Amino acid sequence: MTEEATLEAAKGGDEAAFESLLEPYRRELHAHCYRMLGSVHDAEDALQEATLRAWRGLGRFEGRSSLRAWLYRIATNASLDAIEKRPKRVLPLEFPPSDPSDGPGEPLLESVWIEPYPDEAMGVEDGFASPEARYEMRESVELAFIAALQHLPANQRAVLILREVLGFSAAETAEALDTSTASVNSALQRARASLERTLPERSQQETLRTLDDEEIRELVESYLEAWERQDVEAVVSMLSEEAAFTMPPLRSWFRGREAIRAFLEYSPLSGIWRWRALRVRASGQEALAFYSWDETTGDYQRFALNVLTLDGGEISSVDAFLTRETEDPDREVIFRMPEHAFDPRRVDVAFERLGLPESLPA
Repeated sequence: MTEEATLEAAKGGDEAAFESLLEPYRRELHAHCYRMLGSVHDAEDALQEATLRAWRGLGRFEGRSSLRAWLYRIATNASLDAIEKRPKRVLPLEFPPSDPSDGPGEPLLESVWIEPYPDEAMGVEDGFASPEARYEMRESVELAFIAALQHLPANQRAVLILREVLGFSAAETAEALDTSTASVNSALQRARASLERTLPERSQQETLRTLDDEEIRELVESYLEAWERQDVEAVVSMLSEEAAFTMPPLRSWFRGREAIRAFLEYSPLSGIWRWRALRVRASGQEALAFYSWDETTGDYQRFALNVLTLDGGEISSVDAFLTRETEDPDREVIFRMPEHAFDPRRVDVAFERLGLPESLPA
């Protein structure tokens, strides 16, 4: 059945035909909503809302634009509506760095953290969405890029993503946002200026291209092995001088080798915990899925997805997305985070969507 015939069937109330129309675009629309919202689960909610709006409004689709552009218009506006209803998502770097002598800090219970993106599982490809796009597809889900987007006003965020990531024209973007091309061009200019001030000099995709695969493999696997043998000095030696270490949902984070060394010695590499890790990719970056030893199960259980940011041959940032939860702000309780219950939402984002195993054997 041709797309035109499928469209007519869907307009006539054929839900299977509608699903057939939507399916080729579902993954890219999910990634679009994620860029807008900074959260995998918020993106799913927005996409579900957009799907419902598309189904209800399909009879009014006249084909003056492509079906893809029409779907992006609906998904963008569903995301804009979601932005109005919830707080901005950030990384812990938005808060002042912590004193490592205090140990792990209190959790921020309200869900305001950016979530990592399972880019490979969700079908985010290498290269550009179109010849007109400025940012690569994997580059556009990197943590630094997503964090920078969340600081843009919602309309600027939408304009920049539609124009610079997806390569829509100014006219198509204006139609999607019910505004003028002049307004789109003005918003894009302001958004570009903001991103130039906040983004690092090089994206991770650019950085990774300066290293060969063997260099990257050796750095990441050496870091993994140093954690597994609890070698604090080896771990610290692979960090850049001003490296950052964050642990969402904890508000606390540490800046610099010495602060990170003190934290590692006090808590995760103190000898109390045992670790195993798997090398993976998430948010367009190198990552490690860490499992902690559990005496009750006799194996290693899912603990944190550590997304690594590389700078040359060093690690400049580690964002460790923890899977455990506690509402007790006491630092000693938080210190024993591997003993706490799983947060199903965080397990889903950090492990299940990457297709990772529930546990690793002893």
